[in-house]
Amino acid sequence: MKRIFQNVFAGTTLVALMAFGVGCATVEPYQKGNLSDYTMRSDRDELASVMNSHIQFSREASTGGEGVGGGGCGCN
Repeated sequence: MKRIFQNVFAGTTLVALMAFGVGCATVEPYQKGNLSDYTMRSDRDELASVMNSHIQFSREASTGGEGVGGGGCGCN
């Protein structure tokens, strides 16, 4: 029983160390240009943005809030 506990503890410790080890990364200044590239933007596809807005409207029964004024009552 003691041997099984030691194996489980060693395996759990190894997995935890591996998980923490791969999560550490630094971004060099010359690599930051790649992260700000046009292909990394989430709003680069206009059709996808329109479809996401439509899906949000269908689920929440509300629209707007993306920089346009006005409300649902028509009083603005």
